Amino acid sequence: MMSSSQKSVVRRKRLKGLTLVEMLVAIFILSAGMLGFSLLFSASWKSNKFILETGVTSIQVNRASAGIINNLRKVRQADNGDYPIESADDFDIQVYLDIDNDGVTERVHYWLDDPNDRLMRGIREPSNAQPPTYAAGDETTSIIAEYIVNDATQPLFYYYNENYPGDTVNNPLATPASIGDIRLVRVLIRMNIDPIKAPNNINIESFVDLRNLESYDN
Repeated sequence: MMSSSQKSVVRRKRLKGLTLVEMLVAIFILSAGMLGFSLLFSASWKSNKFILETGVTSIQVNRASAGIINNLRKVRQADNGDYPIESADDFDIQVYLDIDNDGVTERVHYWLDDPNDRLMRGIREPSNAQPPTYAAGDETTSIIAEYIVNDATQPLFYYYNENYPGDTVNNPLATPASIGDIRLVRVLIRMNIDPIKAPNNINIESFVDLRNLESYDN
């Protein structure tokens, strides 16, 4: 038979063992909770980051589209007398306009940098010679939008003649378009910051009537 002192020792050992088990269980629950919170925070952060980046890029694309449309409205004859449109293709257009409102007509070039999914703009100033000339290639280039996913089925630029929308035969014009036939340009920019994830492509579409071409005969 155990003495009272022995019983007290056994009781203390049992209490210590129970406290240790409870501590281990508490540590496990706390660890599981922290892991769950970390995973939730990480998923929430990635989702919010993706939404933020998509929103910022969407604003960038809207600005790019508005900039292209505003500039195309100002196309005019080059300072050397060349036609207002230099070339017009699915993913590439070159026009003449005074882009910086300095009274000098620059050659402005928009195109898709397909390998990098970038919408680009190039500018070429005329020479100071008389008559002025425009050297080949772009003098300066800049990125005006990223994450552009236009493809052969949905190009960046569509061209229409003066009979749009009634002319269904040349609606739109075949590309590269005959520059003398162009009177209307449709700009379709498709953006997707991560094609693997939702949401789907964001499409920005605008039409611009090239009014300064009305004085030219086909």
